[in-house]
Amino acid sequence: MVDNSVPLWKQPERPLEERIDDLISRLSLEEKVSQMLYYSSAIGRLGIREYNWWNECLHGVARAGIATVFPQAIGMAASFNQDLLFRVAQVIADEARAKYNMFVEHEDRGIFKGLTFWTPNINIFRDPRWGRGQETYGEDPYLTGRLGVAFINGLQGDHPRYLKAAACAKHYAVHSGPEPKRHEFDAVVNEKDLRETYLPAFRDAVKEAKVEAVMGAYNRVNGHPACAHPRLLTEILREEWGFEGHVVSDCGAISDFHLHHKVTKTPEESAALAVNNGCDLNCGRVFESLLAAVEQGLISEETIDRSVKRLLRTRFRLGMFDPEDMVPFNEIPYEVNDCEEHRQLSLEMARESIVLLKNDGLLPLNKDEIKTIAVIGPNADDKQVLLGNYFGQPSRYVTVVNGIRNAVNEDTKVYYAQGCDMFQTHDSHWGNPPTTGFAEALAMAERSDVVVMCLGLSPLLEGEEGSVAESDGGGDRVDLNLPGVQEDLLKAISQTGKPIILVLLNGSPITVNWAHENVPAIIEAWYPGEEGGTAIADVIFGNYNPAGRLPITFVKSIDQLPPFEDYSMKNRTYRYMEDEPLYPFGYGLSYTKFAYSDLALSREELAADDDEPVRVSVKVKNVGDVAGDEVVQLYVKDLEASVTIPKWELRGFKRVHLKPSETVEVEFELTRRHLSIIDNDGRRLVEPGAFRIYVGGQQPDDRSRELTGQDVLRTELTVTGEVVELEY
Repeated sequence: MVDNSVPLWKQPERPLEERIDDLISRLSLEEKVSQMLYYSSAIGRLGIREYNWWNECLHGVARAGIATVFPQAIGMAASFNQDLLFRVAQVIADEARAKYNMFVEHEDRGIFKGLTFWTPNINIFRDPRWGRGQETYGEDPYLTGRLGVAFINGLQGDHPRYLKAAACAKHYAVHSGPEPKRHEFDAVVNEKDLRETYLPAFRDAVKEAKVEAVMGAYNRVNGHPACAHPRLLTEILREEWGFEGHVVSDCGAISDFHLHHKVTKTPEESAALAVNNGCDLNCGRVFESLLAAVEQGLISEETIDRSVKRLLRTRFRLGMFDPEDMVPFNEIPYEVNDCEEHRQLSLEMARESIVLLKNDGLLPLNKDEIKTIAVIGPNADDKQVLLGNYFGQPSRYVTVVNGIRNAVNEDTKVYYAQGCDMFQTHDSHWGNPPTTGFAEALAMAERSDVVVMCLGLSPLLEGEEGSVAESDGGGDRVDLNLPGVQEDLLKAISQTGKPIILVLLNGSPITVNWAHENVPAIIEAWYPGEEGGTAIADVIFGNYNPAGRLPITFVKSIDQLPPFEDYSMKNRTYRYMEDEPLYPFGYGLSYTKFAYSDLALSREELAADDDEPVRVSVKVKNVGDVAGDEVVQLYVKDLEASVTIPKWELRGFKRVHLKPSETVEVEFELTRRHLSIIDNDGRRLVEPGAFRIYVGGQQPDDRSRELTGQDVLRTELTVTGEVVELEY
C-alpha cells in the first residue's frame, strides 16, 4: 500500500524515473537552475542538502587531505596492466567513500568533498610538449580505451543500484594543447582522425564502461565550442552512443564562449547555447544567467528540466536521496583511507610502472658489493616529483634517496647532493656560476662505487595552464631537453669514470640522446607516487624485475614533431611517425629474456560479415635466470587498405609473470572490429584483404629490434567477402 504522506521521490521502492519526475515537479525554475551549478544549493523546504560536484581522483583522492597517492596516470599506463589499474580504481573509490562519509558526518559539504570525480583524462597524448599529457594514458587509442574502461569500472563499481563513485571521461573530445591558447583555440580535425584517434576511448568509456559523466573541453572543435557542440554532444554522444549520464563543462569554459571564442555576446547567450546543445552542469558561474536567458526566450524551461533530470539521476544513483542503511557504501569506515594495504598497492603499481630504458649490464646492483653510493640530482629528494599534479597528500612518502637508504646494507655509506636546481641557469643576484652545486656532487661521486643520478622534470615545469610556476610554455614545454644545467651536471659526473644509473622522474618524454650514448643504465620512473623511492630502489637492487612499457614515443628531437597546433595525426605517435624515435612506444627492457614460439590462429580466414572472433595464441618462455613479467603485445597491419592507415596498431596486450624456464600460453581474441579501418568519410569499414599479425614483447619496428636485440613473431590472416560497414 502506497504511503501518500511520503513524497514519491523519497520512496526507494518506486522506479527511478518516476522519482526523478516527481522531484522535478516540486522545484521552481530558480531551484532548478541552482542545481545546474557545480556548487548546487540546498533546497531547505525539501530537505535537500547542498552539494559540490567538483572532485578529483586522477591517481588517488585529490585535494581533500590525506589519501593514498598512486603513480601519475602516465606511469600507471606504463604498467600495461588493466587488471591492476582496476584494483587501484577500486581502492580510490573505497577511500572516496570513506572520506565522503566522514565529511558528511561533520557537515563538511564543500569543494573536493563529494562523490562525483572528474576523472579519468582519456585525451590522446598526441604531442610530447603538452603539459597535461602526464594525466593521460598515453598516445594510443586502444591502450587508452582499455585502461579508461578499467579505471571507470573500478571507480563506479558493479552494484546493481548504486554507484560507489561517479567517474567522468574528459576532455571531450579533441583536446591536447596548447595550454595557453585553450580558451580561444579551434582544434581543426578531419573525419578520419576524429574517428580513428580522438573518439575511440570516449566511445569505450560510454558504451562499455557506462561512464556517468563526460566533461567538455575548453577549445572549439571545427568551429564549435566543445561544451556546446551539437554534433559531439548530441549526435554522437547521445544519439549514436546512447549516453545517459550528464555533461559538465570544464571550469570557466562557458564564459569562454563570449570572452574569448566570441561565438556569443552575453552570459545569457552562452548559458543558453551550452544547455540547448547538451551541457548540463557548469563548472563556473555562467549558468546563473539561465533565469534571464529564459526571460529573453533563449532557452525553454523544458530544456532546463532535461538537464536537471540528468543531474538528479546521478545523485539518486549515488544514494544521496535514499535511507542511509540502504546504501552499502555508507558503511565504509574512515580507517580504510590511507591504510597499509593501500600503500602496498601503490608500491605495486609504482614497481609495475617503471620502464628500464637501457642496461649495459650494470643493473641490478649487488648491494653486498656496494660500500658507497652517491645519489645526486634535483629530483633525488623532492616530494613534489613523487606526486605529479591533481594529487592528495600522503601521510608518509619515500623519495629516491630515502628509498636507497632503506634498501642498502647498514654499513653502506649513502651520499646525497642536489647538484643543481631544476631550473638553475645563472643567479645574477649573487653572481654564482651555473655550476653552483657541481663541486659537492663531484666530490661525492668521486668517493662512491656507483652514482644514481635523479634528473628529469617537475610539476612546476609541466602541467595545466595557470598551475605551473616556472614554465615558459604556460604549462606546456617549449623544448624536450633536460631543463637547466641538468645535462651539464650529468656530463660532469660522468667524467669521474664512476658507473652511473640515470633515473628519470617526469610526466612526459625527454630527449636524453647523450645519456643513451654515454650512460650505462637508464630508468624511467615517471611521477611514481608515495612509495616511488621504494619502487626505484627495488629495481636498482634487483628486488623487483622491471617490465613497464612506454605508453608514448620518446622522440630524438623536437624537430621530429609537426607544429603543436596541428591536430592532424600525420607523423604523430608510433602509428604515423615517419622518423626513427629514441625510444619507441611499447618498449621496455627486463633483467631476464623471453622467447616466443608457436604463434597460431584459430583460423586463417575471416569473413567480413562474421562476428566470431579469431583466437590468437602464442607461447612465451622465460629463458633467463630470474623471474619477471612480460608484456605480450599484439599489433595488426592492414596490407591492402583503400586509404592511408597507421603502420600498425596495438590490438591486444597482456602482462604475465614467469619463473625461470616457465612457459605460458597467451591468448587474444581478434574481432573484425580490430581489423576495421576508418575511411576518409569517418566510416568504420571491414575490407577484404590480407592482414599481418605481430605478437611479441614490443612493436615490430626496427628501432625496437635494435634496442632489444629481439624480434616479434608474425603471421597473416585473410578477410574475405564484400566490404562491410560497422557501427562506429
